[in-house]
Amino acid sequence: MTIDVILGLQWGDEGKGKIVDHLAKKYDIVARFQGGPNAGHTLKFDGQKFVLHIIPSGIFRKGIINLIGNGVVIDPVILEKELAGLREANVDYESRLLVSKKAHLILPTHRLLDAASEAAKGKEKIGSTLKGIGPTYMDKTGRNGLRIGDIYTDDFREKYEQLRHKHQQLLSIYPKIDFDLEALEKRWFECIETLKKLSAVDGEYYINEALNSGKKILAEGAQGSMLDIDFGTYPFVTSSNTITAGVCTGLGVAPQRIGEVIGITKAYCTRVGSGAFPTELHDEAGAELARVGQEFGATTGRPRRCGWIDIPALKYTIMINGVTQLVITKIDVMNDLAQIKAATAYDINGEVQNTLPFDFNNDKIKPVYTSYEGWKTSINDVTDFDEFPSKTKDFIQALENQLNVPITMISNGPERTKLVLRDAKKVVN
Repeated sequence: MTIDVILGLQWGDEGKGKIVDHLAKKYDIVARFQGGPNAGHTLKFDGQKFVLHIIPSGIFRKGIINLIGNGVVIDPVILEKELAGLREANVDYESRLLVSKKAHLILPTHRLLDAASEAAKGKEKIGSTLKGIGPTYMDKTGRNGLRIGDIYTDDFREKYEQLRHKHQQLLSIYPKIDFDLEALEKRWFECIETLKKLSAVDGEYYINEALNSGKKILAEGAQGSMLDIDFGTYPFVTSSNTITAGVCTGLGVAPQRIGEVIGITKAYCTRVGSGAFPTELHDEAGAELARVGQEFGATTGRPRRCGWIDIPALKYTIMINGVTQLVITKIDVMNDLAQIKAATAYDINGEVQNTLPFDFNNDKIKPVYTSYEGWKTSINDVTDFDEFPSKTKDFIQALENQLNVPITMISNGPERTKLVLRDAKKVVN
């Protein structure tokens, strides 16, 4: 068996949670492979809204095992809050939620370092979510981190104190910020006890044994491909590999075990925080996308910057991920627009090109647009592709022709049921 992958192709917020929730019923296991509480996967069903930050989005499907992989970084306090939400919703997770022993822990001092470092940057801020993600991954690569497996050892408290001391020394180089470390530590250790109640597994053995026994597995990514630490719009990126390659290191599977790669993109484009955004809109169309799309970060609550869809960027992320099928989300947000645009190339210093430049943030990129006529009607109740207005179908077909990957699903509303399958034969079985 192979492991299928679902991930975002833009700067995150593409609607991965809903698509994972939809597909999960076809799988035995859903596994998160990277990121942490800087991610926010929103699901809406039965009149309720749920936002998951660490727990895989398959948790609401009965009988599905959900694994938090070794590539994820975990804040026990935020995890406990998510678990409390599941208990309140009467979701039976105890026997279905596993965590890899090699996943790293976010300490209170990681969050303090994150806040102090970002504050010290002034106008050069990268737009961190201030969840301690970057400092945690720094300790991971610096071979200083604490992992889930450490919480079961007799000297865990000693290891914690050593790492906290190191962080406090680092903090001395930054201006002091207001932070009640004692109170945060008290709550952190309380939540460590909750974390101990979950089943900790050797994730790499668990996943490979499951594949060998014929189990169907879906790997769930966080953030988006344009935020990848190696291939994103550096330095305005996250601290992990958000692309397909991250599945191998984040779960412990070999490259040849990757199967379908399902890439998700909005019908337009959004970005939270700093960094270049060539197609960003500062006009009425941008305001309309933000208003109708309710474009506020699920993790930070910050307003998202909105713009037209970026074809060169999508071609790039499709290439580096090996995408085999596409999902278009939030196409309904454009219902009332008279004209829709897509950036089909870049004009950089008078030269038109279809590839991303090395310095995406500093090169003067002017998008070259193709315009499409809007459909000016609601498509929210469409359940079959043939029911879409002709102009909607023309736009979708134009995207598919340019991206050269089949578009198999179109999301036309936030609810679980608002999903049109374009060609059921191409959707994962």
